[in-house]
Amino acid sequence: MRRIGILTGGGDVPGLNAVIKSVVYQTTDMDYEVLGIRRGWEGLTHLRQGNQLDPEYAQILDRNNTRGIDRTGGTVLHTSRTNPTKMGRSALPKHLASEKAESLRVSAETYDLTPLVLDNIAHLRLDYLIAIGGDDTLSFAKILDSKGVSVIGIPKTMDNDVQGTEYCIGFSTAISRAKEAITRQRTTLGSHERIGIFRIFGRDSGFTALYTAYVTSGRCVIPEVKFELDRLIEILLEDKRNNPSRYAFVIASEGAVWQGHAVAEYGEADAYGHKRKIDIGQALGEEIRQRTGEETMVSDLTYDLRSGDPDALDQIVAITFANVAVDLIREGVHGRLTAVRDGKYTHVPIPDPKLGARRIDVPSMYNLTRYRPHYAGRIGSPLLLSTADGIHA
Repeated sequence: MRRIGILTGGGDVPGLNAVIKSVVYQTTDMDYEVLGIRRGWEGLTHLRQGNQLDPEYAQILDRNNTRGIDRTGGTVLHTSRTNPTKMGRSALPKHLASEKAESLRVSAETYDLTPLVLDNIAHLRLDYLIAIGGDDTLSFAKILDSKGVSVIGIPKTMDNDVQGTEYCIGFSTAISRAKEAITRQRTTLGSHERIGIFRIFGRDSGFTALYTAYVTSGRCVIPEVKFELDRLIEILLEDKRNNPSRYAFVIASEGAVWQGHAVAEYGEADAYGHKRKIDIGQALGEEIRQRTGEETMVSDLTYDLRSGDPDALDQIVAITFANVAVDLIREGVHGRLTAVRDGKYTHVPIPDPKLGARRIDVPSMYNLTRYRPHYAGRIGSPLLLSTADGIHA
């Protein structure tokens, strides 16, 4: 019996379990066994080889143990932000022999465990590997593809910024949750006549902020372009004056920054080199308060957007992406990413990490003078308004 490995890496989003279940169910009659790899790429760096599967990092998936998982959020396989190409000494598997570790060392404190991953893939007898993740997870999938591993990528991220696709699993639920939260919190903003700042995910791309602004008729600031703080304040004060409830609000991507200012980073970088950014919401709220004397309310709409079960669109896309992946496996195709282009399901090469994140096409999508989405001129646009070919970072 042939074997498919499947894993989820990076941040969790709603819809991951629907992918896992659909892969299992669609391969039942294909003479394939599905092996769940736990904790993302960590499962293939820390796996203990032996006659039996290491239950800490691998488990057989079947119709019985995946039957109801699509009704819940998160990922039953768990996840991590492990980067096998850049692992610190303290993160190495405890059972790794010192001689083997030394052969994988690339600098004083950094190790490239790619050869170990390849050994573990061979040990597990994986004919195919399905990697579900965002840019970081898929960047290592691209490396494995170059090493001859038969890999299929499935894009997921609330930022919706994976190159080559108009849609990533988790995006619709994030927008739906953000809309619900802002709608609820408008009552507090109006009751106290405040200016609200809603911080939202989006380190390099502003899709989540822009589309939340689209469905809430709000203002937004995004990483793709630095905004003029005085102009934004002027617009928010105008909005507040014209609103019978005397409030206004702006949605801020975590990577947004105003002209003449830099949002500092802090803490230790993660496995992919990302440090935490100083909270743009708090910084912007305090700046507005100091300059205007207006009361502000800062609300962090981040982790709440990725928890819970998926909405209908994410469930549909997750199930379909899984089926596209299985179709590719059936046809013997690999090195591909399931995708949506021009509003249609398709597949593209797993993106080159050098391209960076997909970014908003500012001229067509974002009004630079009003800090809000463009609403007119949408005839001929895909259902989700933007094409898969954004501006490269």
